[in-house]
Amino acid sequence: MAKESMKARERKREAMVAKYADKRKALKDAGDWEGLQKLPANSSKVRLHNRCNLTGRPRGYMRQFGLSRVTFREMALSGKIPGIKKASW
Repeated sequence: MAKESMKARERKREAMVAKYADKRKALKDAGDWEGLQKLPANSSKVRLHNRCNLTGRPRGYMRQFGLSRVTFREMALSGKIPGIKKASW
């Protein structure tokens, strides 16, 4: 499980990206690169990193489910994800 500080930092970045999204778009369309430089660095969407919604694990993220591979496997085997079952043939 990820440290709470890492999860909080990521949530802070997400909020900042949402807050400055319109302003960033307007500055980009106008070509005002100096104005864009003055915005906070964490307001850039590129700084976001996908993390598991439950554990905060940054690696092995499955975008379709919003979970890490480890959490996905545990939940799938216990039947907590509808429509997912272990393959057998």
